Amino acid sequence: MPKLYEYFGLIFLFYSQEHDPIHVHVKYQDKESKAEIIFENGKFKEIVIKDVQGKMPLDT
Repeated sequence: MPKLYEYFGLIFLFYSQEHDPIHVHVKYQDKESKAEIIFENGKFKEIVIKDVQGKMPLDT
């Protein structure tokens, strides 16, 4: 799982060979959420924050 970025203890990473839509995972201590990057007709539309099954979600 390649780490993309780390900022104040937040670790941004992705898992290769994982499902669509494009997304990154964010971990902090024992918590984890994912940010799905939504494109429509080849253009950026929105980012949707979702929980990761089996993990405590990050506080929003």
